[in-house]
Amino acid sequence: MGKRGPKPKGKVKIKWSPKFAYAIGLLVSDGNLSPDGRHIVFVSKDYEMIELFQESLGIDIHIGKKANGTLPGKPYFVAQFSDVLFYKFLMDIGLMPNKSKVIGDVKIPDSYFFDFLRGTFDGDGSTYSYFDPRWRSSYMFYTCFISASPDHITWLRKEIRKRIHINGHVHISNKRSLNQLKYAKADSLKLLRAMYYSRHVLSLTRKRLKIVKMLATVGEKL
Repeated sequence: MGKRGPKPKGKVKIKWSPKFAYAIGLLVSDGNLSPDGRHIVFVSKDYEMIELFQESLGIDIHIGKKANGTLPGKPYFVAQFSDVLFYKFLMDIGLMPNKSKVIGDVKIPDSYFFDFLRGTFDGDGSTYSYFDPRWRSSYMFYTCFISASPDHITWLRKEIRKRIHINGHVHISNKRSLNQLKYAKADSLKLLRAMYYSRHVLSLTRKRLKIVKMLATVGEKL
């Protein structure tokens, strides 16, 4: 038998931490595993997201650009790197190539679930608010997650309910393949405080500032 080649070395340190779990959330929402078994791709129209992705994994990645079909003047930023060991790890916890419509459960340690969820939120989540004209002084605010996979959105709801005992509402869409998990007012506030449990956690600035402004309207803080 010939000599075996050297074992592959990983760029990413595979060790659970708040930053690492946040990176997994980003990959679940806006990442992709190439079919070649080694390349990990992360795409965002927001350059800060690319910076957060690099910081959360502790590596430097070449950043490219690709055209945005709907907004020609605003390209997408693309971070791609090769790491066989990290790729295998991602497969083992529930990610896969072409995951958008088929991803289900993701194996996240309990201690880091809300860091993971914050990464998912920064990728595919949103908040919105409005005054309900039917009620005097009625300010409504919501926290939402979307996914093309009904199994994944159902899993998210189950995991959130298990930890902080809020139900949320799931809407499964057959037409647009866009499934939504939504929390209103008191439940939304409880969820946001669980995700942003410290002012020092990694998060997308514009989404965090929008939340702070939204909560200030009702005299609340994160």
